[in-house]
Amino acid sequence: MCMSTSMGLKDIASRKGIAVGCCINDAHLNEGKYRSALVRNFNLATPEYELMHSQLCPTRGKYDFENADKVVAFALKHKMRIRGHPLVWQSRLNIPSWLARQKLSRSEAAKLLKDHIMTVMKRYKNEIHDWVVVNEAMNDDFKSGKFKLRKGFWFNRIGPRYVEMAFRLAHIVDPKATLWYNDYSMDEINGKSDAVYRLIKGLLKKGAPIHAIGLQMHLASHWNLDPKSVEANIRRFQKLGLKVGITEMDVRIRKPVTKKKLKKQAKMYSGMLRVALNTRCEDFSLWGVTDAVSWIPESHKGYDAGLILDKKYRPKLAYENLVEALNE
Repeated sequence: MCMSTSMGLKDIASRKGIAVGCCINDAHLNEGKYRSALVRNFNLATPEYELMHSQLCPTRGKYDFENADKVVAFALKHKMRIRGHPLVWQSRLNIPSWLARQKLSRSEAAKLLKDHIMTVMKRYKNEIHDWVVVNEAMNDDFKSGKFKLRKGFWFNRIGPRYVEMAFRLAHIVDPKATLWYNDYSMDEINGKSDAVYRLIKGLLKKGAPIHAIGLQMHLASHWNLDPKSVEANIRRFQKLGLKVGITEMDVRIRKPVTKKKLKKQAKMYSGMLRVALNTRCEDFSLWGVTDAVSWIPESHKGYDAGLILDKKYRPKLAYENLVEALNE
């Protein structure tokens, strides 16, 4: 399989009724190879950093949508569905420095949360109909086995109800939008996915407008992920009436990168795509398309080569295995 063939991933996947997605980094949209790889292979786009609170509002009261608009315009031009990401995320990467310094009462924090959600969603109401409303709210303390809502900016100022509040606010702005909860390390049935399941089930009983679950699926090639457990996890969320998607998949490799590790990586990619197809997931999305533009080397020291095209935009075995899985 090579990149010169007539059909990209999105064309093959469309016959299976599943969307294939990718995050898009506006800083590289002026590069021809990058644009071509995106257009050829994907029909769902997620802005990588451009919709983060810190990027949109670096100064209090002043929003800058220039970079986000570039990604949205590119996606619309090439008929890609867009998933807005993230509206509410407590990571230091996402909270603007001016906001992090604020000493706020609960009511003041709630107003800022409301203002941010309404400002961003209203701007893109005609372009974006899927939103990751709350991202990574659950902690990942696998050592203690105690999983609960992560302490952070919004939790510390508003309390645990910030999660429900965010979904209700988003639904008010756009009652037709699909609203997602998105998290990592909850792909299989484990302590964290159990905790998220209980959280979402409880919120649904209270009438919270949550429509979909995103399994990020940031993996490493030396892990042993159980496809049967992933499938069972997906199905239990679906039984709650929720859509489920694989939203940010990559499979990083501990250096040195070898043929054996690339083979294991490819098997993990195609295995999870088969699970997505078997369970009729909404989409199968990657957190990047090429190793030339990837968050992995900076965020995971000693790792690289986590995506389906290499640094010269050549298809890796992972790409070929995805095509094979889609053609089965």
